[in-house]
Amino acid sequence: MAQRSKVPLLQSELPGRTPFRGKVRDVYDFGDRLLFIATDRISAFDWILPTGIPDKGRVLTQLSRFWFDLLQVPHHLVSMDPADVPLPTGTDIDALQGRSMIVRKTKVFPIECVVRGYLSGSGWKEYKGKQTVCDLPLPSGLTESHQLPEPIFTPATKAESGHDENISFERMTEILGTDRSQELRKFSLSIYTKAADFARSRGIIIADTKFEFGLVDDQVILIDEVLTPDSSRFWPADRYQAGGPQPSFDKQFVRDWLESTTWDKNSPPPAIPDEVVTQTRDKYVEAYERLTGTTFAWK
Repeated sequence: MAQRSKVPLLQSELPGRTPFRGKVRDVYDFGDRLLFIATDRISAFDWILPTGIPDKGRVLTQLSRFWFDLLQVPHHLVSMDPADVPLPTGTDIDALQGRSMIVRKTKVFPIECVVRGYLSGSGWKEYKGKQTVCDLPLPSGLTESHQLPEPIFTPATKAESGHDENISFERMTEILGTDRSQELRKFSLSIYTKAADFARSRGIIIADTKFEFGLVDDQVILIDEVLTPDSSRFWPADRYQAGGPQPSFDKQFVRDWLESTTWDKNSPPPAIPDEVVTQTRDKYVEAYERLTGTTFAWK
């Protein structure tokens, strides 16, 4: 299909309704259900960029659906059809198709449940200074992107804006209690292990990922987007080599381009060039196709 850099759905519009707008997603409240709309917005360095990535929201939504089906764990997804909620007259339903999830409303735990299988990102930065990740001691002699002896659970507090803050498991227990914290840790590690084994069979390493959970009738269920390039680090297995940064299936093209500009990261960011938009879209689509074994196509 033709690729384009001018993306109409940088934000959704439901006449007469005001959404909660996150960095890349709009959320509408319909009582006991929510309508999640994954837009084509992209963020980097805590800024929403003025240029979108065509079909990005659809890739993330369809990939989340794939994982919900594969993992077979309790989750919040009810329907992929936005018409299953009472949309206001005049809503452009076609624009919402493929990027919408109707989900159960839950009591959301205020913790990002991060699982790391490899030493990267903020974990690598902490390890270099203290030989720990979220205060968990690790063996000496590890290098950047090194596979850990076993996956580790490293929670973080959720932030409305800016970076989430890594916390210790002990701090998590102070927030949620010991039993619930242990339950979320066990659930997170179990999901990660199953997903990482599957992804490796499809040629992708899930270096780390973050999960969110909610509570419905005292049952913990998996919520939010799941195991996407926006919530995870995906690396091509055939190019993996510990000792430095890895190529990835995410917005790294955008980050690299921004780093090459004169942008100061303190003022509104510049528009993304067409070639960077195309490269970024291609990586998102490639991740989807590798994992699902199907061709991504949307008219």
